[in-house]
Amino acid sequence: MLRTIIGALVGSELERREGGGGVKGALFGALVTRAVTRMGPLGLALGGAYVAKKAYDRRKARQASPTDGN
Repeated sequence: MLRTIIGALVGSELERREGGGGVKGALFGALVTRAVTRMGPLGLALGGAYVAKKAYDRRKARQASPTDGN
């Protein structure tokens, strides 16, 4: 189950970067899920690290650019 979640998150991150619909991200997420299954714990760690890095970068970008209420 964890590999499915990480595959979906990786697909979502890639789709967000490209600004597309969502079908391509979902298909890529399914492909990543298969790759993670074949790679075992290493693939799971790499996929989780990719998603965590993207979330960290997004959070830093939000903190660096404060929204102006005017």
